Amino acid sequence: MNSNNGQFNISRRNSLKFVAGAIGTGIIAAQAGAELAAPEPVIAQTPATPDEALQLLVQGNQRFVNNMRQFPNQDFTRIAQVSPSQAPFAAILGCADSRFPPEILCDRGFGDIFVCRVAGNVATPQEIGSLEFAALELGVKLILVIGHENCGAVKAAITGGPLPGEIGSLTQAIQPAVANVPGEGDQKVANAVRANIRLQANRCKASPVIDQLIQQGQLKVVGAYYDLDTAAVEILPAAWMA
Repeated sequence: MNSNNGQFNISRRNSLKFVAGAIGTGIIAAQAGAELAAPEPVIAQTPATPDEALQLLVQGNQRFVNNMRQFPNQDFTRIAQVSPSQAPFAAILGCADSRFPPEILCDRGFGDIFVCRVAGNVATPQEIGSLEFAALELGVKLILVIGHENCGAVKAAITGGPLPGEIGSLTQAIQPAVANVPGEGDQKVANAVRANIRLQANRCKASPVIDQLIQQGQLKVVGAYYDLDTAAVEILPAAWMA
């Protein structure tokens, strides 16, 4: 009886060791297989021209507005593809307003857009430096400066007066755009938002780094207006932005 129990215990231990070994071997094999199957560091789709980059963003926004989103590059496969490096095709300088999420509005995903956000979409030295990096080092073809309907920072710049903390630094950067804007009420604010888009875009274009890439045909700086009610992004005419 005891002999049989001993044999049973030995057999059970051997079986457990075998199972543990098999599991360990399976884990190692799975890890090796995962490494072999890991995707190459595929980089984001890179349009050949600035106009093609703009078209991708416009088409994405049209899909969003029409409730026909494709959710490109928004899964874990894409995360694995771009984790080693990035090559976004466009950069956006937009407002920090919580109602303006650029990747969602343009139906894009991980690694597609280099986004800089600050209240009033102000082109501060730090924001311009970030955009210079995106253009010079990452190869973005487009810088899209987007302002939005009923922007609080622009309204504060129109109102004027002292503001607490560093908030005034934002309105000071906007005030040159709104000083002589025509209109009253909401129309004045809408006109001021557009004037501010133009001012901040021109500040970006004044960067020697950005200007050189523009002159070489490798980059465009474009202005756009975002409608909070419809979610539509309106590309402002190049002639008006000049």
